[in-house]
Amino acid sequence: MTDLAEDTASPSVLVADDHPLWLAALERDLTSRGVRVVGTAADGPAAVRRTRATRPDVLVLDLNLPGLRGDEVCRALGDLETRVLILSASGEQQDVLDAIKAGATGYLVKSAAPAEILAAVHATARGEAVYTPGLAGLVLGEFRRLRSAGSDPAADRDPERPIPQLTARETEVLRLVATGLGSKEIAAQLGLSHRTVQNHVQNTLGKLHLHNRVELVRFALAHGLEDDDPA
Repeated sequence: MTDLAEDTASPSVLVADDHPLWLAALERDLTSRGVRVVGTAADGPAAVRRTRATRPDVLVLDLNLPGLRGDEVCRALGDLETRVLILSASGEQQDVLDAIKAGATGYLVKSAAPAEILAAVHATARGEAVYTPGLAGLVLGEFRRLRSAGSDPAADRDPERPIPQLTARETEVLRLVATGLGSKEIAAQLGLSHRTVQNHVQNTLGKLHLHNRVELVRFALAHGLEDDDPA
């Protein structure tokens, strides 16, 4: 997760949860910490409508909403640039995988501290994949399993097609992203600043026409980059 001092602008956020007290508390806490909350929703259909109406940077989404589940909301909003951070009471493997496969950028359980949630919102707005400790390995393992089984849609990009030209450093960062490392861990390993790693990731996303680090990991795995020896 990123130091908040490095964030230069507050993201716009919509919060969706069917528990009124939790919803009000989360909205109040985010607002008090400088986040621009543009709306709330108490069920799945409302989350879809209000996200389309407000186009926030981040949708903080409960998984078990009436009307539409969180993963269904993600699919319904798949054409938007809004990034989705799941904030759920469930840490069950299937719930996590269903949400990420549906397009969620990150997944936190509700036991996360307020500071963790705030940092996750900022990281999600930048396209970074944020998970409750232990869940990142689960998601990466599933992507690897899908690749091995030949059932990952990311593999449809055709591994034989040349990847758009990346710099040596961008390729190096991409390989480390494919191992599941976060920006701070990559920065420490390569002796770079956190901001420099973020810039490389954003440049790579742009060149590959991808939207977030989840898609970047899947792309890298589909092309076998994690298996390459560093240049």
